Amino acid sequence: MIEPTCESTLRELRTDEGVLRYHEAGQGTPLLMLHGSGPGVTGWRNYRGNLAVFAEHFRCLVLEFPGFGVSDPTDEHPMVAAPSAVLRFLRGLGLDQVDVIGNSMGGIVAANLAIARPGLFRRIVTIGGVGRNIFSPSPGEGIKLLVDFTEDPTREKLVRWLHSMVFDPAVVTEEMIEERWQQATDPKTLESARRMYSREALAAAAAASDQQPYWAMLHKITAPTLITWGRDDRVSPVDMALLPMRTIPRAEVHVLPNCGHWAMIEQKEAWESAVLAFLTRPDGQSTS
Repeated sequence: MIEPTCESTLRELRTDEGVLRYHEAGQGTPLLMLHGSGPGVTGWRNYRGNLAVFAEHFRCLVLEFPGFGVSDPTDEHPMVAAPSAVLRFLRGLGLDQVDVIGNSMGGIVAANLAIARPGLFRRIVTIGGVGRNIFSPSPGEGIKLLVDFTEDPTREKLVRWLHSMVFDPAVVTEEMIEERWQQATDPKTLESARRMYSREALAAAAAASDQQPYWAMLHKITAPTLITWGRDDRVSPVDMALLPMRTIPRAEVHVLPNCGHWAMIEQKEAWESAVLAFLTRPDGQSTS
């Protein structure tokens, strides 16, 4: 197929809570791709390097979450707005069941939806983020740097955070820094980010002890699940994978060496190979 571009794949879906924008490429089984959080993130930037490969097998749908500067903004906390945005999106496209890939925040959103709505996802792939720190400090180094940037955005702090996302600093190019800086400092996007990653927001989330955390309900996920992780992740350290590995009944884990938080970018070919093998495996050979 022709190499997908941002412009050629961009679509809009009007909903009763604003416009959801997304990228679409390929045909076949629908594959929903959910991005992570952080300064200047978009679904396109998370998955643009993988889209051509997956579009050979799937109808890829890269959703842009509200609050990150592409879909219409939201007044809600972005993590609160995301699950309902996914449901509106799938309903608007007439899709009852999809495969899903979720990076970090996107994986947590997928896990929460899988807990609440069994059958929504045929198979689930997560990239870091899902679980709970067991041996490592919480929050991790990358989250602390993210908070530093969010509260006082400077290019230097952005670069520091970007370097915490990868094993190889060469992955962080001047082009990446510039495109991230432009979006991350947009006033509405920055306001939304502060609902997630200010010290005040993190303290409020930690104080919400009356709510059962999602990681305590991972045993309710019935879909086959592939947990992928960068061994050298400094944002969500790899020991976080132990809890979902043990509690999700049909989970398997693939850990990639010399790899930070962005496994789909930093170990692109190895990650794609593992994920495609999992998603295209005959149903009778799923983990049981």
